[in-house]
Amino acid sequence: MKVAVLGAGAWGTALAAHLAARHDTLLWAREPALAAELAARRENAHYLQGVALPAQLRYEAGLATALEHCGAEDALCVIATPVAGLRALSRALRELGRVPAHFVWVCKGFEADTQMLPHQVVASELAGHVSHGVLSGPSFAREVALGLPVALTVASTSAACRDLAVSAFHHGAMRIYTGDDLIGVEVGGAVKNVLAIATGISDGLALGLNARAALITRGLAEMSRLGVALGGRPDTFTGLTGLGDLILTATGDLSRNRTVGLQLADGRSLDDILGALGHVAEGVRCAQAVLGIARAQGVDMPITEAVCSVLFDGVAPRAAVSALLRRDARAESHRVDRA
Repeated sequence: MKVAVLGAGAWGTALAAHLAARHDTLLWAREPALAAELAARRENAHYLQGVALPAQLRYEAGLATALEHCGAEDALCVIATPVAGLRALSRALRELGRVPAHFVWVCKGFEADTQMLPHQVVASELAGHVSHGVLSGPSFAREVALGLPVALTVASTSAACRDLAVSAFHHGAMRIYTGDDLIGVEVGGAVKNVLAIATGISDGLALGLNARAALITRGLAEMSRLGVALGGRPDTFTGLTGLGDLILTATGDLSRNRTVGLQLADGRSLDDILGALGHVAEGVRCAQAVLGIARAQGVDMPITEAVCSVLFDGVAPRAAVSALLRRDARAESHRVDRA
């Protein structure tokens, strides 16, 4: 199979390395200098330092050439840009007149200014295209690039897209599950990043493992309430792209969003943290969108609200935690079925 991966960040590079073990894979880098460096060094020194890339993986800086590579009906395109770049790339595909027959995206979050989920961004730019979907789940790019085991979900309303994604990715140490709940999968992937910041703050304040477990559990309730309100299915949030991704991102030392929370608890400013991080922390980008959507839907998300107060309103992390602890007692169980 021919596969083109559009985006040479950590995740795009890791997926391309995995795909190249079995398929004719091309990795597109927007900057020609990066494409040349990848080809020369067989290493993405900025995003995956020390990880050797397969000799058979090829690199390209021309978008039209990359799209030609995945232009056949039995080929797959993987869009590996951040959410902030998804609209521009989708528009570029349309303007070039080379929209792939089948593609999946791997970004997680809401578009900040429109509060759209990725599938809504794609639909607004590529109206009428149907064989597309999202690949998501608990995964750190470095571990995937190193060939360690991982399980992901591809969600699409197109059986052809799901089948191609399974054929492309389901080999070696990667296991792929399938579904059609794009909304649920995407909401899980967005909200877990915000909740990981909260857990990082808690751990950074040394509030203990009890507090961490409470945040993850009540955070899952927030995620589920919002996801069902937007049209997702309740069982999606107890699967890989809900609970699984939340556990990984909230507790894993490779989590950028958790790192943001830890450093906020240590008294560092958000600007300093993001400047030193060197990678995108999607939880920061989409936290306000998540809260805005929740309020518009009448969904209570106190943990998300606390994170936003720390990120954007100058509230001290310990004060935000105290405000959460002062909330009134209530029943734990809330129905999340569609009304």
